[in-house]
Amino acid sequence: MQAAGLVAALAGGSALMTAFAAENVHLEGVPDYAWHVGCFGTATGNLFGYWDRHGFPNFYTGPTGGGVAPLDSRASRGNSGIRSLWSSAAGRDGRPDDLPGHEDDYYVGYESVAADPFVTRGRPEHAPDCVGDFIGLSQNKWTELNGECRGNVDAYAFVFWDRSGARRTAAPGSDGIPARADIPNGLVDWSRFRGYEAESFCQLADFNPDVSPGLGFSFADLRAEIDAGYPVLLFLQPSGEYSRTLWGQEGVNPDIHGMLAYGYVVDDDGTQYVRFRTSWATGDFEFAPWGPNPWTPSGQLNYPLRGVIGYHPSPVIRSLEAVEGGWRIRWDGPASILVDELSGEQRPAQAYVVERTEALEGRPWTPLGPPQTGRELTIPSAGESAAGFFRVRAVSPE
Repeated sequence: MQAAGLVAALAGGSALMTAFAAENVHLEGVPDYAWHVGCFGTATGNLFGYWDRHGFPNFYTGPTGGGVAPLDSRASRGNSGIRSLWSSAAGRDGRPDDLPGHEDDYYVGYESVAADPFVTRGRPEHAPDCVGDFIGLSQNKWTELNGECRGNVDAYAFVFWDRSGARRTAAPGSDGIPARADIPNGLVDWSRFRGYEAESFCQLADFNPDVSPGLGFSFADLRAEIDAGYPVLLFLQPSGEYSRTLWGQEGVNPDIHGMLAYGYVVDDDGTQYVRFRTSWATGDFEFAPWGPNPWTPSGQLNYPLRGVIGYHPSPVIRSLEAVEGGWRIRWDGPASILVDELSGEQRPAQAYVVERTEALEGRPWTPLGPPQTGRELTIPSAGESAAGFFRVRAVSPE
């Protein structure tokens, strides 16, 4: 059927979705937070709220939701404190009233070009402690952003793209200090701050007019990320607009919008759709066809997709304890569940292999068993597995 017809059907609910789809897959349990001090702040909140619920409990440890990131940020449900995940603020979510945070130091008002409040009030910046701090959100202290603009104006963030369409891997900072105002770098720096290692990349979409033939992030790449259990950040930006004049200030951030892709649909005629959180808490039935036409989440914006930011957190061993007959290893790691709306199947997207080596150099890593979806393993105290070095790898469960 025609694209407009499918989108209308999709908006009507899952029963109509399955009627016109050849494929319909999404990740289970993705938060849908309402916009707060920036679309990319909110989108990364959805991203890390997701991972907090799916294998990485140290991403959010505040009082909201009993320390587990909730699925929404509704004040009526007592969930508004989750905003501290991407925008810390004095008096929010258990933070002392006299301790400035992200919002106190950087945010004046939507699209403000004014100096950061920590400058105008003559105080030191707070130490980075939320996602927004690490991705450069609303930080007006950055003056040169890849030759495109200066920034960031309030509610905005930036990505250093490879303009050829090649994938650029994040190069994070050191000692917990962000390297520059860049979303992929900041995602890795934030992860390390919370005790995790991760990889992140950015890549222009394959239909972006800047991209060289054969390069760019494709719908097949998106499907592979989702199938492997990894949501993808979407960066919408008007084509050819790299800066603008705002409130009399020249050369600042262009219009952008940030969202989180967590699924895909392929129509029975082959038309490809991305399923996403809009960063406006608009629910489960938001889709856009893959391609260069402007995307209209909730009927708004009309910006095309410029590119994507991928993010892969790595397993980390959290404890090793003596138990009867051996040792128990526990770890944090990706624990995504894929939902197939056509078959009704729900399955793990990742599994783990625990490996051992006798020495970190010159000796092979030996698996201690087949792939498993649980996040603990008991190792017998006798035999070759009793001593050595251990690691956990995420693998496909198939």
